[in-house]
Amino acid sequence: MIRDFASILRGRAPIRPADAARASLGALLGIGVVGLTAHAVATRDMSAIPLLVPPIGASAVLVFAIPASPLAQPRSVIGGNVISALVGAACAFTIPYPIAAAAVAVAAAILIMALLGCLHPPGGALALGAALAGAAAPSASFGFAFIPVGLCSVLLVAAASLYARAAGRSYPHRTAATVNPHATHDTPPGQRVGFTPADVDAALAHYGELLDVSREDLDALFREVELQAHRRIHAQILCADIMSRDVITVDAHQTAESALAFMQKHDLRTAPVIDAERRVVGMARRAELQAARGRLVETVLDPFVHRVRPSTPIQSLLPLLSSGAAHEAMVVDEDRVLQGVITQTDLLAVLYRAHIVEAVTAQRAA
Repeated sequence: MIRDFASILRGRAPIRPADAARASLGALLGIGVVGLTAHAVATRDMSAIPLLVPPIGASAVLVFAIPASPLAQPRSVIGGNVISALVGAACAFTIPYPIAAAAVAVAAAILIMALLGCLHPPGGALALGAALAGAAAPSASFGFAFIPVGLCSVLLVAAASLYARAAGRSYPHRTAATVNPHATHDTPPGQRVGFTPADVDAALAHYGELLDVSREDLDALFREVELQAHRRIHAQILCADIMSRDVITVDAHQTAESALAFMQKHDLRTAPVIDAERRVVGMARRAELQAARGRLVETVLDPFVHRVRPSTPIQSLLPLLSSGAAHEAMVVDEDRVLQGVITQTDLLAVLYRAHIVEAVTAQRAA
């Protein structure tokens, strides 16, 4: 029991110092901007209203410290705060007993925010405050939901968005969508084997607790974990170990006709283009060469080539060659001199071989 209590006190791993400093600076600037802007737009009729309410500080913790949280998104901040304040005001107006009004306000605010998809923890404080304040001044309680609560919520979201952009971060948070490189409706190759979004949903249902992270973020995180594990397993296999060394190349200064005939002879659709020092300068493709008769290869080559070193672990090629974004990578030395080529076939062969070895090893161990 003592050990369990110690683990509870210890809690989760602390936030990184750089992230903590960034969140602190963001809150400093954000709350300052919100307060000054709200004061600037205030009219004389608002002079008696506190333009910064305490729950806005709690909202700032979310939008600046954990901006990827679903609870910190603009819909939750603005919608959750305004709806909760309105619920609190309505409870104060309809329930004559302040304690009962406060309890019902918090409960109803949680229910409505959850059903509307804008759950925001500071909303509970706003519902409670509006219910208690509304008992003293019912006529002003509904306006409180819009000014200052709504006004400050909008300003806080705007400040957080500008700060995130200045800091090179993203807010509102968006999970990067996985796109098929061929613009078809097929699932990207790297996601066709392994867990599916339905598996994530089933695991969350079995877990039975609401997590402060979206299903899309969980899916992306799990796939990154899989990729990292795959990289660790194959980190000892280098590009020099699997590359094709006898590479068919074309010269940048030969004619398109001669390069096309040479590639047709070797049944190649693409070939690396090299200069006089055997440095890779691009890729030649049969379609472009056929349309460029009478011209030199250098005028139609594709300069965009993926280059790696012989000492590069093959794990760095897995995302590239498995996604369909490229079909080969050039292995070059520090002077860009061609040493070999790794194709999707080369990578598939070594992964298959590694899979067989792992299966045999596991069978013997059993």
